[in-house]
Amino acid sequence: MEVDLLSWRLAGIVMLMGILSGCGNGDSLETFGGPTMGSTYSVKFVRHAGLPAPAQVQVDVEKILAEVDQQMSTYRSDSDIARFNQLPANRCQNMPAPILELVRVGEQLSEQSEGSYDLTVEPLLDLWGFGPQAREEKVPTAEALAQVRQRVGHAHLRIDGDQLCKDAAVEVDFNSIAAGYAVDRIAARLEALGIQNYLAEATGELKAAGKKPDGSPWRIALEEPRDDQQVAERIIAVDGYGLSTSGDYRNFFEQGGQRYSHTFDARTGAPVAHALASVTVIHPSALMADGLSTLLLILGPERGWDYAEKHDIGAFFVIRADTGFVTRTSHAFARLSGEKTE
Repeated sequence: MEVDLLSWRLAGIVMLMGILSGCGNGDSLETFGGPTMGSTYSVKFVRHAGLPAPAQVQVDVEKILAEVDQQMSTYRSDSDIARFNQLPANRCQNMPAPILELVRVGEQLSEQSEGSYDLTVEPLLDLWGFGPQAREEKVPTAEALAQVRQRVGHAHLRIDGDQLCKDAAVEVDFNSIAAGYAVDRIAARLEALGIQNYLAEATGELKAAGKKPDGSPWRIALEEPRDDQQVAERIIAVDGYGLSTSGDYRNFFEQGGQRYSHTFDARTGAPVAHALASVTVIHPSALMADGLSTLLLILGPERGWDYAEKHDIGAFFVIRADTGFVTRTSHAFARLSGEKTE
């Protein structure tokens, strides 16, 4: 099998894709992509008579990406969420429906993780050196951490009609779900255009449906969580599902012999400290795959595994061990990807 290794990175997420080309029935495999949200996006789709030209499809896709960036980016001061983050406590702001939708998803994931997952961790990211307003990667003092934690917690957010309100100076960060949301929007637009065979990816989150022109499936290679080289852990076929990997192996710093990753447990205010290196989630929604992969990574190898099995989540765990890495495949992941449980 001929494989092209393509990688995208956002918040520790890396995907390798194995793409086979070939046109056995006159259909063509069209490809386009470009920069988005500080990273890249890529769309591949099978075109046949009656479907729009790639240039037209690209215009529609980039319109979606521009809208998501304008609404949800924390790296531009004029986005809707950045303006909300700049508000003091006890203020409200009118918000577009997608932002309110993602806030509700974040509330659901926060409740289900007993507060470990939280959209309001941006002040913590900045304090530890990982966020858009970060100054230096370092372990903060206990006093600084205690002060910032007063501004963290989904309970400080409230939706009132079309407004998002805050009762503390919280800051919302959508990095754990915005890209998955964008991929779902792109997939919906492709299908509305009559495109049934596609692979859409943005900053590492992806969704694939149908087949390639030669009738073979879209094959996605899951990367071993190493920071020195790219090694494919395994390859799975994806049809009709979103796929997301969250890991701690790309964005971290070391101090005093301790490794600190960019993945935070909102309950402690500190980076997670466990042996779970990465989690891949397969789900009908790329948005939910995106959020759940982060949630499971935060929970760790035991709590995360129990959560995945309890909620029938398709999850593939890669855990650090003395001898290297060991893997665990949830029953739902095995069912959806054709893998065997381990």
